[in-house]
Amino acid sequence: MIMYLLMGLTAAVVSYAATWGARVVGHRLELHQPIRSRDMHSTPVSRLGGVAIFLGVMVALIVASQSFFVKDIYRNNFSPWGVLAGAAVIVLVGIADDLLDIRWWVKLIGQSAAALTVAVWGVQMTIVPWVPEPIYLENGTLRVVLTAGLIVTTMNAFNFIDGLDGLAAGVAIIGGTAFFFTAYWVHRNAVLLDYSDLATLVTAVLVGGCLGFLPHNWFPSKIFMGDSGAMLIGLLMASAGVVSTGQITSGLYDRANGISTVIPILLPFAVLFLPLLDLGLAVVRRTARGRSPWSADRGHLHHKLLDIGYSHRTAVVLMYLWTAVLSFGGLAFAIFPWQIVLAVDLFATLVMGLVTAWPYLSRSGEETAA
Repeated sequence: MIMYLLMGLTAAVVSYAATWGARVVGHRLELHQPIRSRDMHSTPVSRLGGVAIFLGVMVALIVASQSFFVKDIYRNNFSPWGVLAGAAVIVLVGIADDLLDIRWWVKLIGQSAAALTVAVWGVQMTIVPWVPEPIYLENGTLRVVLTAGLIVTTMNAFNFIDGLDGLAAGVAIIGGTAFFFTAYWVHRNAVLLDYSDLATLVTAVLVGGCLGFLPHNWFPSKIFMGDSGAMLIGLLMASAGVVSTGQITSGLYDRANGISTVIPILLPFAVLFLPLLDLGLAVVRRTARGRSPWSADRGHLHHKLLDIGYSHRTAVVLMYLWTAVLSFGGLAFAIFPWQIVLAVDLFATLVMGLVTAWPYLSRSGEETAA
């Protein structure tokens, strides 16, 4: 645990310092786009925050390759470098979009290149999570294609929710923390000769990078992570998920004191539920109107929270709470009896639903009374 925390701390310190540099460079060189109708800010803000998060992650992964315990992850294993290479590609694509506002199909090609880099030289899906039994993938080409598709989907999901100050970074911190504890818990409870794990390391440095960035990005934001940051988060989260689900085939979960193999299937969906929900709703909403799924609008979940009366900060905190309920609600299945966890999760979901809808319900009650 200590080495993972040190790598996360390394990413946080580097990211925090690099974000200061990105703010200065972005301000002096005026590296920002004109304000758009859907934007929630009224003054130009630099979008180079993703570069700072990447620097934190990169430095932490390089340090890890030479550090006690976690360096074992790199032994005869190119996967960490493949993930880092894919991260570098997507950050470059994101910078181009943040500064030049490239066409959607150009960005999609760039996303596909980054995802294929990870799939070919980093990590690959070996199974398709399914209940009651996972579907094993034997064909190498199919593994690459499905892995790349998953990564592209997750990158766009995080890119879509990056609409309020601190939102994407906070969601990544909360979801990534739940992911980290699950991966660590499984390895510490299994009978293994080597307890080091790539998924645990990736989530540790991802959370650290976002923690270093968030103070600069909290409302009112001094800098945005931009597409480079949001897509980087999606790529790293998807990569960790691929590693985690792939461990089912190794029998790891069978050796982890009875931890159910449903956990690596359930948790990635729980962590990514809000981003994927927002992505799905956006695609349906835009195609129903005859528009491209990648065309921007002001209909995302965070926009709806603002529309019903929540302030900027309160809307972000509410999204944090939803992420925590879903992520740690999924994690709890690995620790406590499922009957108790299910009951608590349903109750928490009901409470959060009422809290979320309260401004709308109270306004409707006042109108009815009037």
